[in-house]
Amino acid sequence: MNVQRKNRGFTLIELVVVIAILAILAAFALPRFAQLSEQAHEASIKGTAGALSAGVALAKAQWVTNGSTTAESYVDGFGDFDFANGEGIAVNDNGWATSTNGITSDPNENRCVQIWEGLLQSNAPSVSQASNSDDTVEYWASADGSECTYEYQSDNQGSTIVYDTADGSVETTIN
Repeated sequence: MNVQRKNRGFTLIELVVVIAILAILAAFALPRFAQLSEQAHEASIKGTAGALSAGVALAKAQWVTNGSTTAESYVDGFGDFDFANGEGIAVNDNGWATSTNGITSDPNENRCVQIWEGLLQSNAPSVSQASNSDDTVEYWASADGSECTYEYQSDNQGSTIVYDTADGSVETTIN
């Protein structure tokens, strides 16, 4: 007798085993992928804070190199600005950046945006005044005394970069 077998595909047991293996793999892989996203946000914040800190230090270094000892409406030789038309980094009595419109006093929200854009150049993450609540930007800028606080919006965790115009410090808080 000739026994013919028809190819009928996978058995129910085989399918259940494959699904169980995939479920186990997914249980281990998904948390790792979620953690990678958090790490990417953290790296973005730290990188931006580092760039801001470097910009602050470079503006101060140019101020010192120029032989300045008092507040300057525009630091000559820093950045790609048009000094003839009143555009450039302004610094306070200690040489720390305060605006790009010549104002050397404690910053407000608008001047915090100016500092960000003036020190980080054209490829910087986008920023807007916190009072505008613009959801299309990566950071919201707010001011309190001598401090500019830039709140990271992309992860909605309240992480911040704080620049203090009194001492030039840049501090990062990651939530």
